Amino acid sequence: MTKAISANLDLDLISNRFIVADFGCASGPNTFVAVQNIIDAVEEKYRRETGQNPADNIEFQVLFNDFSLNDFNTLFQTLPPGRRYFSAGVPGSFFERVLPKESFHIGVMSYAFHFTSKIPKGIMDRDSPLWNKDMQCTGFNPAVKKAYLDQYSIDTKILLDARAEELVPGGLMLLLGSCLRDGVKMSETPKGTVMDFIGESLSDLAKQVHNLIVIVLYNCISTN
Repeated sequence: MTKAISANLDLDLISNRFIVADFGCASGPNTFVAVQNIIDAVEEKYRRETGQNPADNIEFQVLFNDFSLNDFNTLFQTLPPGRRYFSAGVPGSFFERVLPKESFHIGVMSYAFHFTSKIPKGIMDRDSPLWNKDMQCTGFNPAVKKAYLDQYSIDTKILLDARAEELVPGGLMLLLGSCLRDGVKMSETPKGTVMDFIGESLSDLAKQVHNLIVIVLYNCISTN
């Protein structure tokens, strides 16, 4: 992020008020690290190219966005002491507009860009060819993979169109997340292996709990 800001941020955008937005901020503390890195990079660029102290000329505001069910109470209770920015919460889905046009100079999505707005239809239907019996989209079922890809393509366009309207012309939108090369299945990666193991363990646990409930109910019925 520091290199991207240093190379691409237009110095003319750095005025007396500079706004950073984190979309999908969750309840911290990762969001605080991300926005501080951005502010540090902006200040360093300003200091290097103008020879002036950014603290004397720039006020930063950070907009923390996430779904309305996010724990904003925890987020604001744990704001870093001594921070060099003003803060505000913006509840709402980042899959749609949440800010007025040309509202922020730099936006960031840290490991939120890989989400979809909803589970594709048929994924949880056992009678559907799209039913995903695994804990994750492993890639072994082409129909499941395509359903998620189609949904992701729709969501990504909506998300980027919304950010394009909210971003100040010439500003930056930074997207950070996990990716896989084409042809690599999630189940073939270390993370995928761990997720499959967890999924199998939870499935076994669910069966044990189900059997225990059946036994308890049988005993209760027999006793009565």
